[in-house]
Amino acid sequence: MARSLSFSLISSFLRPFPTPTSELPANLRSFFTVNPSLSREKITLKSATFSSVQSCRISTSALMASGTTPPGLLTKGDSELLVFDSEEELSNSLAKYTADLSKKFCLERGAFTVVLSGGSLVKSLRKLVETPYGDSIDWGKWHIFWVDERVVPKDHPDSNYKLVFDGFLSKVQIPASQVYAINDSLSAEGAADDYESCLKHLVNEGVLLLSPATGFPKFDLMLLGMGPDGHIASLFPGHSLLTENERWVTFINNSPKPPPKRITFTFPVINSSAYVALVATGAGKADVVHRAFGSKNSSSVLLPVQMVKLDNGTLTWFTDKAAASKL
Repeated sequence: MARSLSFSLISSFLRPFPTPTSELPANLRSFFTVNPSLSREKITLKSATFSSVQSCRISTSALMASGTTPPGLLTKGDSELLVFDSEEELSNSLAKYTADLSKKFCLERGAFTVVLSGGSLVKSLRKLVETPYGDSIDWGKWHIFWVDERVVPKDHPDSNYKLVFDGFLSKVQIPASQVYAINDSLSAEGAADDYESCLKHLVNEGVLLLSPATGFPKFDLMLLGMGPDGHIASLFPGHSLLTENERWVTFINNSPKPPPKRITFTFPVINSSAYVALVATGAGKADVVHRAFGSKNSSSVLLPVQMVKLDNGTLTWFTDKAAASKL
């Protein structure tokens, strides 16, 4: 059965929507209308069904400008949704996206601050350590942080540090002094306070910048996964931490997902980022992706992932066909 929209989005990093429209693939061109009176093309999706598109990238800012933004679409800042034929293609594109940003920030300010999460995201980073990226990225200028961490020893199976180290950090040459893990000998509250103090020290040292708009740290790139319940970091649906708007790093002792004790960045920090890549793969994420982008049912209760609304940055969703299957 044909899907309403099935995109294979494998265009180059931050490539704008093709201009003129004649550059679109022939099997997609007829599904768009363009208002030529605008200084930038105003693109509207027509109602249609088709089973595949060879290559395109849809900028949600173009959809927002057209007035056809689907209910629940992330609208603050700039965002786009990418859907890939396979997780392999997604990983290749994510590697290029990350390598291009690394080059940009290393040239601009001599450092690249990267925030990672745990879970399946680490698998999607595997192409970064392979040719051509593994040998060309300036790893010595990277600074690694965690958007959340379980308060367990670093060699514990539940540790996000261990997951990232085994799957990524052990394969690249990032200086150990530029990898900022939590102090797991402290309580959850103590570890959160300590990590926030570390971030403030790095602001004073000029490694981290502050967002002029929010006053919170502005990381260059956050690479985030998403749970099937729509949680990101250790910010879970219905939890009181969703409304924390003063602290940079906070803690949780009663996580609905084990282990119970964790630290996590707060939404003001996440939303102050320059770039966020949000990776969602597999059929288990389809309901959440549908709710975020395609649901016609309005709800006053947002999932945590729907609260990622960058103040002055770019949010890119990297999804596969399974995760986008209900759009």
